[in-house]
Amino acid sequence: MLRRLRKDAGLTGKDLAQRAGVAQPTISRMETGRLLPTPETVERVAVALDLGQDARRELDTLLLRLREEVSQLKSGLAGREAANAARVRSSKWLAVFSSAMIPALLQTAEYARLAVSIGRDVDEDEAAKAAAVRVDAQALLFEESRRFAFVLTESAVRTWPGSPSLMLAQLDRLAQVSTLPHVRLGVVPWRTEAPAFPLHGFTVFDGSVSVVESLTGDLTLTEAAEIGAHEEAFEAFAGAAVYGDDLRALLSEIASDFRELAKQLDD
Repeated sequence: MLRRLRKDAGLTGKDLAQRAGVAQPTISRMETGRLLPTPETVERVAVALDLGQDARRELDTLLLRLREEVSQLKSGLAGREAANAARVRSSKWLAVFSSAMIPALLQTAEYARLAVSIGRDVDEDEAAKAAAVRVDAQALLFEESRRFAFVLTESAVRTWPGSPSLMLAQLDRLAQVSTLPHVRLGVVPWRTEAPAFPLHGFTVFDGSVSVVESLTGDLTLTEAAEIGAHEEAFEAFAGAAVYGDDLRALLSEIASDFRELAKQLDD
């Protein structure tokens, strides 16, 4: 938002820094999301940009939410989930691509518990609390004023944590969500040639921010070229995906494979 306001004012980062009386790296770090500014710095920048009442109100609202997210992130795993939920809550539409696992908004409670704990040194109670926060945030899926688009690879759907049996409930969850009119859910079958190598998953929020989840934390991208590349990749995989009845038929096939695998493991 700050970058947009600065460009609308016809200023360079150096110009704004001089007008606001702050260091130029401060402006750069604010615009790239690496610095949450103090109220004093915000006031200086707002004055330097000569912001109108509406723009100032929008900026203050955004900063309030971001400070809430940062505060929650300091509260462990559950805090991080709460921060993620706040980010989703503040968005009108999301485009989610996943090549490795079921996205957080679509996970069952047991899948979510394993997703936040597998491969990590996490206390069981902490994992349960984090999973509960993640599942509670899924209520946003049923708000028809929002729009969601999910594209998964078949490998993401077939990768199972815990046991094959829990995936039956997870597949049923995907089938149910696919019937929501404001949610577009697609899966790229393994039989379909991939339009690109799915190196990692990502979530695009309102076309202005893309978040990549890594092993050590989230990577937030704000550059227009980066977001454009992610949107292009999303559309390419979305074009190769199946939806509606074809999707549910594919999920049914995968469920049959999981039932057979569960029998083999029981034997």
